[in-house]
Amino acid sequence: MKAENIYKKETGLEPYLPLGVYYYGKNMPSIEYMEWLENFVEKNNEPTILKWIKKMFDHAEKKEWFETYWTFDVHGTISIPDYRKKVKKIIYYPFAKETLQLMTKRKDIMMILWTSSYPDEAEIYKKQFEEDGIFFDFDGENPDVQSSKGSFGYYEKKHYFNALFDDKASFNPERDWKFIYDYLTNTKYKPDPNWSMKYKEEYHK
Repeated sequence: MKAENIYKKETGLEPYLPLGVYYYGKNMPSIEYMEWLENFVEKNNEPTILKWIKKMFDHAEKKEWFETYWTFDVHGTISIPDYRKKVKKIIYYPFAKETLQLMTKRKDIMMILWTSSYPDEAEIYKKQFEEDGIFFDFDGENPDVQSSKGSFGYYEKKHYFNALFDDKASFNPERDWKFIYDYLTNTKYKPDPNWSMKYKEEYHK
């Protein structure tokens, strides 16, 4: 269904001004319709991170990898930044907590905390996460995939991950969490527990 027809159905209004008012040879859209259209596109345009997650799962299914590794920044990604030194608390973006809780329940999603917070601050955050039913498998590292195991590449300085959640990597916490929450709630993709992580890769031979 065209956007203009959806607009008419939702609002009962005509998207264009009366005949006789033209814009580059076409009827002039109303200001109300233009504002609605902007919100409609924003709402229905999948974020890059979700497109990548779908692609990642397709790849994992072809390779028969059960585990996928997801790395998470904290400030500006999970929590609204709070730079006060005396009060340290996770202030969740909308749907961040609910989405992370869903991820925690999935055994195939391995969650890695990746934050530049001071150690004492990080411990406070991890305690709150656990109280909220959010558990990270690793902290700043991925011991499952290492160079010594022959896994994919050289991971002595950079840990291996399949998906990165970081505001500095274009993740938009104010809108992206909701898309991912809806996807994880409705997806039919379920990896087979009998699949195993493939430690020996063939890419560099």
